[in-house]
Amino acid sequence: MADQRPRRQEQEPAAADVTEVAPGILRCQLPIDLPGLGHVNCYVLEDDRGVALVDPGLPGRATFRALTERLASAGIPMRRVHTVVVTHSHPDHFGGAGWVRRETGAAIVTHRRFSMIWDRAEPPDLDVEDAADAAVTARRPWDPAPWGGSGFPFSVRRRMRMRVAQRLPRLFRTPTPTVRLDEADTVSLAGREWVALHTPGHTADHLCLFDPTERVMLSGDHVLPTITPHIGGFNSAGDPLDDFFRSLDKVAAYGEQVSTVLPAHGHPFDDLAGRAKAIQEHHVERLERLCSAAAELDRPATVQELSTHLFSPRAQGPMADSETFAHLEHLRRGGEMERREEVGGWEYVLVG
Repeated sequence: MADQRPRRQEQEPAAADVTEVAPGILRCQLPIDLPGLGHVNCYVLEDDRGVALVDPGLPGRATFRALTERLASAGIPMRRVHTVVVTHSHPDHFGGAGWVRRETGAAIVTHRRFSMIWDRAEPPDLDVEDAADAAVTARRPWDPAPWGGSGFPFSVRRRMRMRVAQRLPRLFRTPTPTVRLDEADTVSLAGREWVALHTPGHTADHLCLFDPTERVMLSGDHVLPTITPHIGGFNSAGDPLDDFFRSLDKVAAYGEQVSTVLPAHGHPFDDLAGRAKAIQEHHVERLERLCSAAAELDRPATVQELSTHLFSPRAQGPMADSETFAHLEHLRRGGEMERREEVGGWEYVLVG
């Protein structure tokens, strides 16, 4: 039977028009070909030096040509671009930055933790329920390990990351940041000062920017209008879901100061605190559902088995397993779940 889910804002195909969404800020939508997504918003911030771009889309000639055409339609030649801001290390956000810098010499602004040792195992951005066709091929930390331990040994992980890092510049013309922002640092864009907010969760290096003058928040993928960004667990270190909750609380605290939220996908919106709360409640409901499923099973269960209690049959696969794993690890770190290492991989059971 055909999928009857309504199309989300983030899935809409890229429109060619360029529109003003806040004083001195234009929105242009760049086409992307990723499961569950139809465009990425590239914001154009104009000042007396020229323009800054935020998230200039995927790598490649097609995206760069679309970006050049959209800027030209707004009367902005590419040579006027002096800065590129990258909200986080996923290719539909950083991909065009290297192309723009090669053409213009533009500065590349990221969070301090931005890293091009990108985990290609995890597809970017999309909601898991929209990810049935997403390709994820890397081995997962909860799978059985052929050498008798869990996950990759450090030396193997390090060699793999080094190989990826060496290949990425050739494949993507990856950007080297020239300005790395820390929490509460400021950067001048569109003729005013923006405050950097580190918002880990979706990625460890995610950056939001707040403009107190015009009450604008550039939210990247951290807060999207109709989908929840993927919170994955391929990297078993830390608690990305807890990071995400804390980051949602951080931006929600700016709710009364923000009148316009500019997300990386979907349309601008105004209720930052309300949307952040709704996303958090969505994940809390998933945590509760996992606990209920584990209680009903009343035995240790694998990540893949528990994933079937969170996601629809069409969404089953590595993306769903990855997000389930992140939720299980959050419960384990909170003392509600116990993790056991079995021959078939990690299994989880309720404590008590």
